[in-house]
Amino acid sequence: MIKLSGEALAGDQQFGIKPSAISQFAGEIAAAAKAGLQVALVIGGGNIFRGMSDSAKGMDRASADYMGMLATIMNALAVQDALEKMGCDTRVMSAIPMQAVAEPYIRRRAIRHLEKGRVVICAAGTGNPYFTTDTAAALRAMELKTEAIIKATKVDGVYDKDPMKYDDAVKYESITYLETLEKRLGVMDSTATSLAMDNDMPIIVFNLFEEGNIGRVVRGEKIGTIVHGG
Repeated sequence: MIKLSGEALAGDQQFGIKPSAISQFAGEIAAAAKAGLQVALVIGGGNIFRGMSDSAKGMDRASADYMGMLATIMNALAVQDALEKMGCDTRVMSAIPMQAVAEPYIRRRAIRHLEKGRVVICAAGTGNPYFTTDTAAALRAMELKTEAIIKATKVDGVYDKDPMKYDDAVKYESITYLETLEKRLGVMDSTATSLAMDNDMPIIVFNLFEEGNIGRVVRGEKIGTIVHGG
């Protein structure tokens, strides 16, 4: 299960979708799928609309979250297009029924798609407000019985503080779920981390923007930080 942030699709832009950025990620994902790995994706929508931040500005949180879910559909279709141009068979499955553009998310159907070698792109989060796409990734990972959650970020692992702001930030090679929660390290939101902890699902955090990293992590190479049960 690969969790891609919406911001990753914007590349070096402030917002929106940058086709060249998507092509880079899609190429690595397609290569993994063609190598015989079963790959599922959950994509955020922060490059188009961020529900939580906009609800803080006065918009109703539930309405803002639904708008964020619709943003993830747009991102999912963009990634699907890029993957299929590379000869990779895909299915977008939406937690919000939207038959004209995506299949409804049905667990057994998603598993069947994976068994047939298709990349499954899970869109619209969990389909419920107040839950992030991090939580959606954790939930879908449990349902689809994936080996791990791969969290693709802008940094090369988990640090004790923000490495973008502090030069003395220390990177963890591995860390437990409880430590990430107690230290509020923001690996994933607390609901997603707790769900992973309860089901002993490893979370691997790595730098998405270093070329080849997606391939390395799905092949089992040790990069980034692994969050585990200890």
